[in-house]
Amino acid sequence: PISQTFFYFPLPSSRPQQEFLPAMAVTAGMPLAFAAAPVPDAARKVSAPRSHAISSHVPAERQAPKSSTQVRAAAALAACAAAGSGALRASKRRSRKQNRLIRLAIESKDVEPPILEFEKDDPSNFTLGILGDLHLDPRDLEDSFTGREHMKKILKDAPNPFLVSLGDLGESKDCNDTKQLFSGTTDCFKLAREFLDGFETKFDVVGGNHDLEGIDEFGTDEENLKAYLEHLGKETPQFCHEVAEKTLVVGLGSTAFRTAQYTSHEVSIDRAQLEWFERTIEEHPAQDGWQIFVFSHAPIIGSALRVLQECHVVNGCCWLNHTDAVNSKKFIQIVREHSAIKGWFSGHFHLSHDYEDSITFPGGNNRGHCVFAQTGVMTKRSTRDGRRQSRLVRGNSQGFEICTVDHIKGGEVRLDATVTYSDFCALPEDMEADYDYTECATIAYAHKHEDYDHDLWFSAYVPQDGDGCVVPEPDGTLNPANSGINFAEKDQVCWWHMKDGAVLGVHNGMVIEYDATTLAPLGMVVSRDELHDRRVAVIDDEWGGSALVLYDDSTNDVTVVQPNEDGSYWRKVVRNKMHRMKEMRRVAAAKKWALKEKGVEEVNVLSSYGPYTTTAGQVMGLSTRAINPKAKAMATAS
Repeated sequence: PISQTFFYFPLPSSRPQQEFLPAMAVTAGMPLAFAAAPVPDAARKVSAPRSHAISSHVPAERQAPKSSTQVRAAAALAACAAAGSGALRASKRRSRKQNRLIRLAIESKDVEPPILEFEKDDPSNFTLGILGDLHLDPRDLEDSFTGREHMKKILKDAPNPFLVSLGDLGESKDCNDTKQLFSGTTDCFKLAREFLDGFETKFDVVGGNHDLEGIDEFGTDEENLKAYLEHLGKETPQFCHEVAEKTLVVGLGSTAFRTAQYTSHEVSIDRAQLEWFERTIEEHPAQDGWQIFVFSHAPIIGSALRVLQECHVVNGCCWLNHTDAVNSKKFIQIVREHSAIKGWFSGHFHLSHDYEDSITFPGGNNRGHCVFAQTGVMTKRSTRDGRRQSRLVRGNSQGFEICTVDHIKGGEVRLDATVTYSDFCALPEDMEADYDYTECATIAYAHKHEDYDHDLWFSAYVPQDGDGCVVPEPDGTLNPANSGINFAEKDQVCWWHMKDGAVLGVHNGMVIEYDATTLAPLGMVVSRDELHDRRVAVIDDEWGGSALVLYDDSTNDVTVVQPNEDGSYWRKVVRNKMHRMKEMRRVAAAKKWALKEKGVEEVNVLSSYGPYTTTAGQVMGLSTRAINPKAKAMATAS
């Protein structure tokens, strides 16, 4: 594991087009990344510049002959494997005309970490305690109380303290023998309010995907939301507080559960909140000295935070408004256009802070001036990786520190990243560039720690332009016989563009769809069992488009992977949780009745319903295996 420093500073806007400069390897140790943005015109509003990914090898489209899709696919896979998920990447490529951004990557062991200085009477000093998914269970509160004491001790004498809970307040189980979920009930809200009051500091909450699950107590999402707001002392699902001079904390909360079109685990921000959010950000511009920190239960598309393919990707609930192809992208657009947004904190994944992509910095796939950070959980019941952590942010008008509060280590505070603002950026002496740099917007330093020394530290794979894994202009079989390419293997990675603009790829033994603008994973297209021992081909559909085809060597079966009616490819196969719960209750009642009626020890209860083929709540128990649409008609005719 290595520390990282990122400098983001303006370039003259007059420069027509920029190229990525080649990386300069100085010495082994601590990588530095410098990214430059155009100087904003004071008289007009300028959007944040776009950035491009950097690769440690020549992109596949420049290596492989374009006459052979097989060769190009093999070259992409080989190059991607050679680079490694944690490799330092650098390639020279031309940016688009409007993207006046340079990113330089160098390595140096002589860089001193920046120190953020705090003066006792500085009115801009602030301290934020951030709690991940609480999932309070009245039967098991020991870890929750322990975590609260850790955070209380930190916030007690801190300047301008403020606490944010990222939602999912209660455990999604029957915790009090009522035969209903505890989360989303009045009892859950009361317990959460009592728990949060116990921190003895100002706080606010954003709603998560489990916070409106009181389906037996409340008939509608609106009734459930009203109770949530009343008991938590809130007027609206969103919040906005000035916690220190020119420092704003903004929160967005989920408002849909029963009305979710697909999985109820999606975190849904309604249109009214989205419009309020954009208006609030516009009213607090960076030019006036504002810095803004945003909080939501789930992260946003474009944040590049680590997601779990086996859970959130295949279930289609990674991002805010995940299934809304338009509004899901509004958040990253707002971040790109407003440099006042300095940090965005989220939970939802129950993952710790001990990964390379638990914090992502500006740059990458154009993340504006914002640092995105995952927030872990307090309890053993909720953690997915054994760690129990919360976030702490300390800052002032000069910058901020992102820390981890480690609840396993007695509330020990670990400094993860230091972000500072500067009007002048001094470059290292060994860095050569033919431009005059006079300003520096953001300097982010990622500190290294022994906690990062584990096999899963490196970032999970996400496609990036120029990463060497792209198959340019695919036309034919991507994994032909005798190529040695087996897409069923988890380490095989490649991705490509369909002619309709969709981005598909193979990762972890599945075909995944990625968002075309941010390359964030959207969902599963082909399941693992369907991809096993199959060839994958992209062919011309003879109508100006392309088609994804699967076939195998042992049969004459050919499968066309059809896009959905909305043009997407990923399979929205997880149903609304409320409907599934009611169906399971009917099955349980039918089984109880049948056992008594028939006087037997076991019965097999089936369900007949709608267009669905299962009541399973988890995608990994399902299959996307193709069916013969004529099979039913043929069987009926015979």
